[in-house]
Formats: sequence, C-alpha cells, structure tokens
Amino acid sequence: MDTTAFLDYLKNDPEYREQIVHVQHIPPRDARPGWIDRPLHPVLQERLDNLGITTLYAHQAEAINTVRQGNNVMVATPSASGKTLCYNLPVLDAVLNEPYTRALYLFPTKALAQDQLRGLKELAGATINLPWECVTYDGDTPVEDRASMRKRARIVLTNPDMLHLGILPNHKSWDRFFRRLKYVVLDEAHVYRGVFGSHVACVLRRLRRICAHYGSRPQFIFCSATIANPGEHAQSLAGLPFEVVDKDGAPYGGKAFAFWNPPIVDEARSARRSANSEATYLFTGLIRQGVRTLTFAATRKLTELIYVYSRDLLGSPLGEKIKPYRAGYLASDRREIERELFSGELLGAVATNALELGIDIGDLDATVLTGYPGSIASTWQQAGRSGRRREKSLSFLVAQNNPLDQYFMNNPDFFFGKAFENALINWENSNILHPHLLCAAWEKELSGSDEQYFGQALLPALAEMEEEGRLRKVGGRWHIAPQLSHPAQEVNVRSASSRQYQLLDASRGYAILETIEEEHAFWQVHPGAIYLHQGDSYFVKELDIEKHIAVVEPATVPYYTQTMELTDIKVLQKMREKEINGVKVCLGVVDVTNQVDGFRKKKHYTDEVVGEELLDLPPMRFITQSLWFGLPDKAAEMIEKGKLDFHGGLHAAEHAAIAILPLFAMCDRNDIGGVSTPFHIDTGRAQIFIYDGYPGGIGIAEKGYEIIEGLWAATLKAIEECPCRDGCPACIQSPKCGNNNEPLDKKAAVILLRGLLGVVQ
Repeated sequence: MDTTAFLDYLKNDPEYREQIVHVQHIPPRDARPGWIDRPLHPVLQERLDNLGITTLYAHQAEAINTVRQGNNVMVATPSASGKTLCYNLPVLDAVLNEPYTRALYLFPTKALAQDQLRGLKELAGATINLPWECVTYDGDTPVEDRASMRKRARIVLTNPDMLHLGILPNHKSWDRFFRRLKYVVLDEAHVYRGVFGSHVACVLRRLRRICAHYGSRPQFIFCSATIANPGEHAQSLAGLPFEVVDKDGAPYGGKAFAFWNPPIVDEARSARRSANSEATYLFTGLIRQGVRTLTFAATRKLTELIYVYSRDLLGSPLGEKIKPYRAGYLASDRREIERELFSGELLGAVATNALELGIDIGDLDATVLTGYPGSIASTWQQAGRSGRRREKSLSFLVAQNNPLDQYFMNNPDFFFGKAFENALINWENSNILHPHLLCAAWEKELSGSDEQYFGQALLPALAEMEEEGRLRKVGGRWHIAPQLSHPAQEVNVRSASSRQYQLLDASRGYAILETIEEEHAFWQVHPGAIYLHQGDSYFVKELDIEKHIAVVEPATVPYYTQTMELTDIKVLQKMREKEINGVKVCLGVVDVTNQVDGFRKKKHYTDEVVGEELLDLPPMRFITQSLWFGLPDKAAEMIEKGKLDFHGGLHAAEHAAIAILPLFAMCDRNDIGGVSTPFHIDTGRAQIFIYDGYPGGIGIAEKGYEIIEGLWAATLKAIEECPCRDGCPACIQSPKCGNNNEPLDKKAAVILLRGLLGVVQ
C-alpha cells in the first residue's frame, strides 16, 4: 500500500482539521534465518519443501530446538511472525516418529481453533499419510461424533471452556488420550490475563493433575504477543518453569502508524468530535479507495454503531462490502463473515477484539483502532492485523476524549518508546481457586500431595471448604460433598459470575436474540437501554433480575445510552503500607458497593447528552483489593488559601488517576473502580481509593501500589497538558460518574498531585 499517498489524500480533503498529530514510520526488515539442531522427519521435511518453506526464522528454529530438548517454551513475538510453526512442526515431527503421540491445542475462541485446524491440515497435506486424525472438540461438536473423536484423535483442538466443562470432568472417557499426551499448546497466551487468565491457570493445574493420574507429564508450548513478563506469565499460568523465545526473526514490510486526534468543536469545554465519527470517516475513506481495512471498536455497542454509520455513508453497493463482527453472534454467522473476508468478497469489517487474534482473514492493508484498546500489547496486535503480506501497511489510532487516549496524543514517544505491560493474573484468588478445587475433587479426590499443583494456598482452602460443608475429609483425602454434583457447570471461566442473561425479542415471539454475562447486565440491558445487535437497535422494555432475562423490541432512535454509577467502599484489611513525601499509601482488602443509578442518552455522531433518566436497580457488593492514599496537608492549605474546591480536586484527581492506570497495568479502564472522599470513616481523613473491579482482585491495584509515583506523575502531566480551562472528558471528567461529574476542580487537582510528588511551590 502507498501509505504516503493516502495520508496526503486525507490532508488535502476539505474536511481535514489537522487530526494527524504524529506519524511513526516503522521501517521494513529482512528475515533472520535459524537452523534446527537435528533434521525433521523426512516426510515432514519433504512437505515443507513442497510448500516452499526452505528456511525457518530464527525464533522458529530456537523454539523447536527448545521443545525437542524437553523444555516448556513461551514464544512471545509480534503478529504475523509465524508462531504457528513453532508448535505445529515439533508436534507433527513427534507424531511421525511416534504414532501414539497425542497433543492438545488450546485457543481462546472456537473460531481460532477452526481456523488453526484448517492451517494444520494444509501443512500436513496428503504427503503426511498417517493413521492419525486431528479434530476440533468444542461446544459445536455434534454429540454423536464425540465418542469416536475421543478414541481416534491424535491432535485435539479446543478451548479452555471445553477443557474445563467437557473434558476434565469426563477424563475417564479420555484415558487413552491422557496416557499418551506429549504436548499441550496454548496459543494467544497474552489473552489469558485478569479473571479469564486466573481461571485458565486453575484449569491447567487440573489438567496437569489428571495427566499425572494417567502417567503422563506433557510439555507446554505457549505462544503470545509481546508482553513485558512472558516467562513469569507462562509460569503463573501453568505452574511450571519456561524457556522464553522473544527475538523475532520474521521479515516485516514496514508500517506507517498515524495518531489521529479528533478536532476540538467547543474550545471552552475542550470538547472533541466523536471518535466513532472519525473512525467512520477513515474507514469509509479507505474502503472507497479499495483498501482492505479492519476497524476495531472497544465494545459490542460501538462495533454496531460504527458499522451502521459506515454502511449508511457508503450506500449501495459499497455498503454491502462491509460487515460487523463480534462475540454474541451465532457461530454460523461468524464463520460466514470470516469466509467472506478471507475470499475477498468483503472489503472490510468493523470488529471487537474478537478479530485481534490470529484468525486468518486474508491480507489486509489498513487497520483503524477506535480508541486505545487498553494495553500497548493489544494496540500492536490490532495494528498488526494489516500488513501480513510483507508489504507496507497503514494503521490509525483514533483517540477518544479521555485522559489516557489524550495522553498518548500529546506524548506519542511514550507509546512508541515504552516497554510492554505486564500480564496480570491472580489464580489464588479464593473466588476463583475454591470453585476449581471443587471441580478437581469431583475429577479425583484431593490430598496434601496436590500442593505440587495448587501450592501453599491448597490446605487452607481445603480446610475452609470442609468447614463450609462443600468438601468431606475421609482417610486423609478430600471428597466433594454428595449434594454438589457437576461443579464445573457452576464455573464460567470467562467471568466472575457463572450466570448469564437471555435477551428475548418481543417482536419475534420472545425468541432468544443473544446472551450477556450477569456482571454486565445492569450496565448494558437496564430498563430503557438501547442495545445494538448486528446493526439494529433494540429498546430494553424489561429486566427481570430473578429470571435473568431482558425483554427487548426493535427501535429506531437517534441516540445510544450510557450508565452512571455510585460507589461506596469500606476498608476490611490493610496488607501493605509505605510513606511517600509525607503521605501514606496503602494496599489492602475492601468491601465495595456499586449502584447503577441512572443513564444518559447520547446523540449519534456528536455524543451530545440529550437526556438523563434514573434507575432503581439493586446494589452490587463484592470484596476486592484496593490501593488508597491521603493528600498532603500543605497542598490542602494552598487549595483553601486559593479558595478552590478541595472535594472537587480530590474527585478530579481520582477520575484522572483511574483513567491513566492502564498505562502501567495490562487492563481496561472498566477493570478498575475508584472512590474519593474528603473524609473517610475508616481512615479519618481525605482519601482516594483505586480498586480492582472483580471480586478478590486480579493484581491491578497491587501494580498501582508498586508504581504509585509514576501514576501520580503521568496523571499530573495528562491534566496539565489538556487545553481546557475548567476540566473536560479528556482530563478529569468520567463518563460513568454517578455524581454527574460534580464537583470537579482542575486547578485543585493539579495542586494535590504536585503535593503528592513533593513539588508544591
């Protein structure tokens, strides 16, 4: 792609308003070859020669050598670097040399497993004519086919959900497979962070335990996007030591990466044009030029919005050349969209991060990212979906009007020069570990020797669950209580809750439209919400909390909805404490009560608030980890002397700090919550709390505690660099604030943050 020509085309457009604030030209590079220590099986080598694969990249050869030495390996290299061969070649080589070898492949989505199955079969081809089979085994697998698959399959491709729900609880039916299991492959390992990663870490420990029961000790081969802690993350997931391969040897065609900041439309409030509108403008412009493009949006709702905007602007026939793609659609619909993208029938798609993963959708020339995806790793993964033909590609990061996105627009060197974030999990969180111990006890009674899998957290957890009556100790072993059957069915590995809400379409006889996780229901399908499904708007008529259903009906309205919330917090336990510039910073356990108390109606394209309504929903309460800190007395005195609003300064600093924390922790803004108060009853003074938005915590607050001075400095920089006078969404306002962003005082926030850093004048 001629990236310079398209950027010049944009700059010469009458609609252009200096939105391009930075262009990073990433140079192309040649391949760096590598060599394996001993030849592959002759049949496999012949197949590679026939495919034109005459040389391996350096990281591929290093990974294969490491696997063949008997080590667990974590391959952490960028998109399109050929990581698939790092596991397919040693697995196929082992199967050819030892036909009884078995391998288990785990992918985060069914779509990716199906895609990788196609790739594996293409690699094997007719040349590798062996009495073995590779199959996908997931929720879409016909029940009548499953028994034969368990008996004959040499390579099984599945996902953590199916391993947790369908394979481990029925391990006796898989005994032949587990006895011969040599390799476990976990692709897209960077996805397994937070709650999902913590659950998967427990599932992998259960897998190792069952394998040992059948006499096997498989090697683990992990593949990941670039993250800061690949070895540590792999070890946390599997509970085993890993060798890390992270020096990319693949060729690269180069990329122009443009930072695009929507223009200011209201100088007084520093209000910017909607990022959704700007992404639509770029997407449709690229499509009109015949550039195959993928546009990413952060949520299902925004995916649908941008698709509708783009379809309407393109008209016929170009509007028919794009489609939306996200979780929630029927599997058949997603497969069809993937096929149309791969074949070239579609010029583009608007997607959630479901297409961030390595599903092969053909060659793309451009990507548009609507807002910062929440981590530098995800940003590069999404941008890396274009330019997979070794030709130059183009990517845009379209900033939203929030502190984090605007920080990057003002400090692009921070993004392009910053190390990647740490992937965080907390599998020992009792809300996660205890249910998995019940699953493990169902699979095979537990004993003290299982500390090799579950560590020192095991025995205290068993004692607690025995006291609760969920486990029974007999002869030194713990058995699941008789009244608890099929515990795996009560654990959703992708969320903090195992329950889902069904969306019923009243216009079609209350047919099921789709499902949504319980913890998202109050935010997305509250009464009066506008919910989007495949480009169509639905009005939520009713939310039945007891039955876990939401009744919707088609609606045509010029707005979308956004919730507001109130939060209360109580300190239960202080775990760590330190003093910085005379201010106490603490980390501990807190009791959080969240109340979704209303929602705003925002106009399409402009994001103008056109109405607010109150809601009467029950509060949600959970215990989690939080950091908290006080404020320096000198700064408080200066605020009082300047007749500024101390409470407003607290509130503003809290909003901005929460928004900036994802700079340092691999998380999304919605993974974090916060509270600020001029007097907290548990501490006796003014306090700012920043907490993990999941029961038990997943390590975000702990990371914030460790880098607190860096967080304060980045927060101060974000507020000071914002051109607004009194505060705006780009610095101190929060879209979720239940207090309607009142009170807020930008000047007071600056004084408080300077005081925290010890630079009060």
